[in-house]
Amino acid sequence: MDRLFKLEENNTSVRTEIAAGVTTFMTMAYILAVNPSILSDAGMNANAVLLATALASVIGCFLMGFRANLPFALSAGMGLNAYLAYTVVGGMGISWHVALLAVFCEGVIFILLSLTNVREAIFNAIPLPLKRGVSVGIGLFIAFIGLQNAGLAVDASTLVSITNFTQDFHTHGICALLAVIGVFLTAVLYIRNIRGSILLGIIATWVLGILCQITGLYTPDPAHGFFSLIPTAFISFDFSDLSKTFGECFKTDFHNVGIFNFIAVIFAFLFVDMFDTIGTLIGVSTKAGMLDENGRLPAIRPALLSDAIATACGAILGTSTTTTFVESSAGVAAGGRTGLTAITTGVLFLLSTLFSPLFTAIPSFATAPALIMVGFLMFEGIKDLKFDPDTMTDTLPAYLCIIAMPLFYSISEGISIGCISYVVINLLCGKAKKITPLMYVLAVLFVCKYIFL
Repeated sequence: MDRLFKLEENNTSVRTEIAAGVTTFMTMAYILAVNPSILSDAGMNANAVLLATALASVIGCFLMGFRANLPFALSAGMGLNAYLAYTVVGGMGISWHVALLAVFCEGVIFILLSLTNVREAIFNAIPLPLKRGVSVGIGLFIAFIGLQNAGLAVDASTLVSITNFTQDFHTHGICALLAVIGVFLTAVLYIRNIRGSILLGIIATWVLGILCQITGLYTPDPAHGFFSLIPTAFISFDFSDLSKTFGECFKTDFHNVGIFNFIAVIFAFLFVDMFDTIGTLIGVSTKAGMLDENGRLPAIRPALLSDAIATACGAILGTSTTTTFVESSAGVAAGGRTGLTAITTGVLFLLSTLFSPLFTAIPSFATAPALIMVGFLMFEGIKDLKFDPDTMTDTLPAYLCIIAMPLFYSISEGISIGCISYVVINLLCGKAKKITPLMYVLAVLFVCKYIFL
């Protein structure tokens, strides 16, 4: 173990690394309940998505552990799964098969970029405030989806409004109320630094729902989408559902899918995945003291390559983009410093495939608080945006990017508007020197998208 993971060199032990891996898994296991809930809205089989998510996580964690020897865990990224389900499939009308092919292509491109220095050039070309704006905007978008899944945000004459709790109380009303309680429970657990607070919040909300069903406060109504909250199975050795998504990305029908649309989807996946991954790696590495004297992560190339390979494999298995999770910081805080932490997390994801019936039985109102909480965590980047007069040409485009994502219900629209507005505002304000050549190219491409699509 010491020779493989350099434990002594990193001043750690097998016991510490395993404990850190368990901690990381506890903080991110909520994805096994949330991801199937989101991607099933795109028409995918929930159990197949869960199995694909777990196996993609295993591949990512093992690659990160053995190739990069870093304590970072990977799984299906929040935001990118919502983009696939609600923007690509729901908004653009593209089938989930084609969407998964776009994820696969993005993974292949990311692999090629990870073998060269191109990724650093692209990353550096995008202004930092815009990168932060993308992260914050995705957080608001995810939170809005959580409010919808909870039944709290509903259609109204004002486009959207809060639900009427008293109407259909024993189905819709009680579920919305339980989601509100779940948000408070999750928030309190997180503020009190309870490990696995998001996962515990999901479980606690679900248990409250089961108690409501037992006492008659909740009445199942399958005809209107309100099913029994009591699970009928806990463990399953049947993995046949995976065949419903495995390899489906290559069985695509491009009918009514324009090539420019497809390329735009690939770019959106690549854009968010690249910046999210690099940002997470640098952020968590900084907390762990892993950066060198120049502020760089020595093993960033194998780390990025692990992320890219896991994305391509995940698309083949049947899940959205696999990325490095910021929850890895929990394992780092517990002492994790080597790849053994990631390996431990991967093993736990592998074991979780046996409990697929339990995870897929969790109702959407119980996972909604997790989405709202993740949105809050991503909103943290807002504090790094400066509102001084000298920085307004940076902050205003970031602001437009942020509000566009939830209000236009599209991550890609936020990215488009952010890039276009950054170029236009800086040009008109006499700050053309700040604009990189790549930003000009992106702005022109996005303008063409609005003209010709």
